[in-house]
Amino acid sequence: MVSRIDRDTVTGGAVMLVGALLLILAFAVGGKSAESGDGYVLKARFNRADGINVGSNVRLSGTNVGRVVDQSLDERYRAVLTLRLRNDISLTSDTAAVIYTDGLLGAKFIELKPGGDEQMLKPGAEIQYTQDAVVIEDLLDMIIQQGRAKRGYLDKPLPSTTN
Repeated sequence: MVSRIDRDTVTGGAVMLVGALLLILAFAVGGKSAESGDGYVLKARFNRADGINVGSNVRLSGTNVGRVVDQSLDERYRAVLTLRLRNDISLTSDTAAVIYTDGLLGAKFIELKPGGDEQMLKPGAEIQYTQDAVVIEDLLDMIIQQGRAKRGYLDKPLPSTTN
């Protein structure tokens, strides 16, 4: 008969083995998708790229068509993002890149909005039209300030409800 301690040891070892295998699988699959050499590269410059990281999605009409593969700063401290897109995606030269949030507090992604130009962007080109990320804290602060200004409390403390 197997003792309770032996059974617990075998169960713990099996759980550790399964956890290690899942971790290895996650790194193997994640590494392939993030570093895949398929597709072509475009660059986009933003004043603010809050919430965008290497691996963030790039979407076109709501469909994932690529990923952010690099981030850097230019000489004017603007965020330069390198996007790797699928080979079957062709974008016009007046395409816009906009940073959106997936829901109210979801992950940020880059949405591509093609224009009407007939000329296409070549691999390695830069997207000229960009729109920065909206920072939710700044937006809420602006709403609060407008509300205080309308009520005449912009430079005064808010009235208290206690005596």
